[in-house]
Amino acid sequence: MPTRVIHGERELVKQAGLLKQLGNRCLLVTGKTSARVSGALDDAVEALKSQGIEYELFDQVENNPSLENVGAGGKAARKFRPDFILGIGGGSPLDASKAVAVLAVNNIEPEELYRNKFDNPPLPIVAVPTTAGTGSEVTPYSVLTHNELETKKSFSVPELFPRIAFLDWRYTEKLPLSITRDTALDALSHLVEGYLSRKAIGTSDFLAERGMKLWAKCLKGLREGALTPEDRDLLLVASTLGGMVIAHTGTTLVHALGYPLTYYHGLPHGRANGLLLGEYLRFSAQYVPERVNDVLAWLGLKDIGEFSRIMGELAGPMVGLTGEEVKQYAAKAAATKNAAQSQGDVTETVLQRILECS
Repeated sequence: MPTRVIHGERELVKQAGLLKQLGNRCLLVTGKTSARVSGALDDAVEALKSQGIEYELFDQVENNPSLENVGAGGKAARKFRPDFILGIGGGSPLDASKAVAVLAVNNIEPEELYRNKFDNPPLPIVAVPTTAGTGSEVTPYSVLTHNELETKKSFSVPELFPRIAFLDWRYTEKLPLSITRDTALDALSHLVEGYLSRKAIGTSDFLAERGMKLWAKCLKGLREGALTPEDRDLLLVASTLGGMVIAHTGTTLVHALGYPLTYYHGLPHGRANGLLLGEYLRFSAQYVPERVNDVLAWLGLKDIGEFSRIMGELAGPMVGLTGEEVKQYAAKAAATKNAAQSQGDVTETVLQRILECS
């Protein structure tokens, strides 16, 4: 994996010299509040100042950033002309940072990001996650909202792997419980989907097993709503391991079905995934029962029923869907590569049933 992962408290400040190796000008890419509230922005500014690195701040990243949103970031980058990008936040700012890194040196329309081929390579990226869920700090994927297609869609080139990822649990300490749970479900979905993917390999299996076992150690805290610093640190590492897993395998039908729940109904991405995971396990057990049993064992759960009850407890109730919506979302999902990477015969009928039973 090309990303250098640095894990520990205040390592962003302690190892600021690594930033200087990337250049003298940095564009900070964040959302409006999370980077400030978490303390990560203060640490980043301190690190940059200590090395005499000139910086500007683009703090306009939206939740589930659109092509238009990253286009604005790209315009800001081309004006400032940074040497590297430092992204701070959850999945939205980190994914936006990758798009901005491309647009900073390629004056193209945001839609053209999906060509996955650019005249100039993206600027180097440093990733500082403030949630324990997306794993974007160690993947080459940027997932953006495509309003014309009415869904989320990713683009990817190998150069989008961040050069450095700084993992510091303190940046997740002030997250509301709802966001902590939602992002934890996102991390779990990456670990589970990667392990059950057609593209799973020995390396990804090893990472998935380790990640699920770490995640399981935090389950009590997630259910009770009282997470210790150790819990948050373990969740952050589990999330990064989940990112490493899907960097190998990609995601499966859970993400394909979750995207319309986010786009049309406003469900947070991780929560949408969590609501679908139980039925996903039931479906997958028809084809890879040994692997589903591994998942349950590593999480310390006795059966899929217990798994589904816990997912419901953490994610809350499913949104009400009309019959027409179920058909529409299943049709969209069936056409994705995520569905093709799933075990079994993933038809529209299968996807409809998963939605209806979740």
